[in-house]
Amino acid sequence: PTMSEEAAAAPVGGDEEEVEDLEKLQAEIARMEAEAAKLAQETEDLENKDKPSSSTTAKAKSEDGAADQVKKDGHSIYVGQVDYTTTPEELLGHFESCGTVERVTIVCDKFTGKPKGFAYLEFQNDTAVENAIKLDGSTFKERQLKVTPKRVNDP
Repeated sequence: PTMSEEAAAAPVGGDEEEVEDLEKLQAEIARMEAEAAKLAQETEDLENKDKPSSSTTAKAKSEDGAADQVKKDGHSIYVGQVDYTTTPEELLGHFESCGTVERVTIVCDKFTGKPKGFAYLEFQNDTAVENAIKLDGSTFKERQLKVTPKRVNDP
């Protein structure tokens, strides 16, 4: 190498630290980009795992989903006359003696966000639903609850 090339390759004094810092930053950026690419690939893999590979599978999967929904609705009850200040935890406490409660949904007005005065509870099995229906007419927060199996509207 000629003298001018050596001078260009070897920085003078404080510039050497800047070059080291720059190299460290570039290495860190390369590592972060590799990690981002890996995360993007994992995300794509997870999304594709949930998607069926063909249209026949999609049809079967939607039928399975419909069957699962009907099964869940069969394990659900409607609870009417629920006090407006009731929390899901309080309703859970009232019905937990019936069986394992999977989910409590207190229906609220979509504009005001205030409860409408009824709820749905999803149980783990049919026995729990039968036990919960026996609580029809029971008193909760000084109100007489109306408990019935959840109605399903068939399309």
